[in-house]
Amino acid sequence: MGTAAEDTDYRHESGLDKALYQRLLAGLRLQEKQKGPLTGPTDVGKTSLACALAHPDCRMGRSAYYVRLARLLDELSIGRADGRYMKLLKQLAKIDVLVIDDWGLAVLDDAHRRDLLEVLDDRHGSGSTIVTSQLPIEHWHATIGDATLADAILDRLVHNAHQLNLKGDSLRKKRVGLTSTARPE
Repeated sequence: MGTAAEDTDYRHESGLDKALYQRLLAGLRLQEKQKGPLTGPTDVGKTSLACALAHPDCRMGRSAYYVRLARLLDELSIGRADGRYMKLLKQLAKIDVLVIDDWGLAVLDDAHRRDLLEVLDDRHGSGSTIVTSQLPIEHWHATIGDATLADAILDRLVHNAHQLNLKGDSLRKKRVGLTSTARPE
């Protein structure tokens, strides 16, 4: 799958709700400042679909930023240490479409939970946030690690969100030669 909307391959058995995806591509998401969790197993195309959702907005001159959750949290931690924290939060709040990839790969510590709440609270109602995760949404509360902060974070991220839940086999495994045990000559 490519990162442009027109490159979306609907032939892969991913369980993608094509009608909802097409509505999101048409701008419903940005007009309503919507959130959009994309969940599913490893390598079913979540990241490509998330980036494709941001692509039409980029074409219209809107801002978009793709970042893996771990790197975003590292960037905010460094920003706190070197005095750029508030500037980073303001920059993230102004982005039209924020794509956060690989949500829930590790349980968050207290500083990361608070950073994430700041980012999502600042963006709530002002921009679209798209999150990809291998974990089903019902497991996100546990990976956040604190019940009170988890409630606040998930309220801002999942409430009134358009959810795309994918399924299927890894696209990498389907590519010729990647799962072969034959050695090159």
